[in-house]
Amino acid sequence: MRFRRAKAILAYWRERRLCFDNYLTRISVAADQTTLQILSFFDRWRRPDELCALFPGYTPASVRHAVQQLAAHTLLVGEGTPQAKQDAHVAKVWSRWLPEGSFHFATKDAQYINPEWGLDYLKSILPKTPQPAFFKTYRNVAHVDLPPCELPDSEFLRVLITRRTQREFSSKRLPLAVLSQLLALTWGVTGYRATPLFGNLPLKTSPSGGARHPGEVYLVALRVEGLVPGLYHYHPVHHRLETIRKGAMQSRAFRYCAGQKHAKNAAALFLMTAVFERSMWKYHMGRAYRVVTLDAGHLCQTLCLVATWLGLAPFCTAALKDTLIEQDLGIDGIRESVLYVAGVGLPLASERM
Repeated sequence: MRFRRAKAILAYWRERRLCFDNYLTRISVAADQTTLQILSFFDRWRRPDELCALFPGYTPASVRHAVQQLAAHTLLVGEGTPQAKQDAHVAKVWSRWLPEGSFHFATKDAQYINPEWGLDYLKSILPKTPQPAFFKTYRNVAHVDLPPCELPDSEFLRVLITRRTQREFSSKRLPLAVLSQLLALTWGVTGYRATPLFGNLPLKTSPSGGARHPGEVYLVALRVEGLVPGLYHYHPVHHRLETIRKGAMQSRAFRYCAGQKHAKNAAALFLMTAVFERSMWKYHMGRAYRVVTLDAGHLCQTLCLVATWLGLAPFCTAALKDTLIEQDLGIDGIRESVLYVAGVGLPLASERM
């Protein structure tokens, strides 16, 4: 088999050691000069035996073993393998946003705190230094005292001030009409704006960098009146749910959110993804990846505010199992990938529902 150096590699110094990271497999290797020479040699498809001429002092068997070790650590990829195809696919699709975009892949499927760990253990793994101040203050400078912030009686202000993350829900079902409002007011298209260069751009209740709107949303229906439990895609123009799979989703919701118990007790989850090419088409610099993540934050805040207005209990989390979610959604995790998860339920005590 022929091998090639993986394209998804970052190299950096950690103290006095040279390290190579494959950001797709999230495998890190401390390397030496020999490793660097081998990786440099495999800049194109080559057979291990061709490497022997570069190391005349080593036996062919030892050279082949070195190649196998680097392949096992995913610094080399074998021709025709699924790993090689994925490596090339990411390099092509993300070419405009690399190496900055490597952050997206390197931080997928993280290891999270185990919910079963006790408080004493959690305290033991925190830094021993005091936590940083929550607010910044400039001292010994002139300052201007502002007039008191007098809040008029306003529904908008009530929603803004009372929004809170909730993790306890009643066992009641979420009315389908309320879910419809939540989806429409968060992700639905509210209109269009004509532009000479980009045509009619969709408008939503949340801002989006360049009006590219890379976000998609998938509904995990757990307890929704009139809706079979399952996984659905929301279409923001036609305002409808498109069925992906049907069946009980509590255990899946628990796993999606990395073992957070409140996720399976919610009435509905919203899996927020991004279709990156919508933004890549217009913005060629890696910094635009930041904008995609900011878009997800805008949408989630809108969801939480709308949910609060509807008398629901919202929450959001970035602790999620990326690959599991992407597999269930049938997306590749490259052109479209999950970024964020939010959920709602009916509060234990509700004034409006």
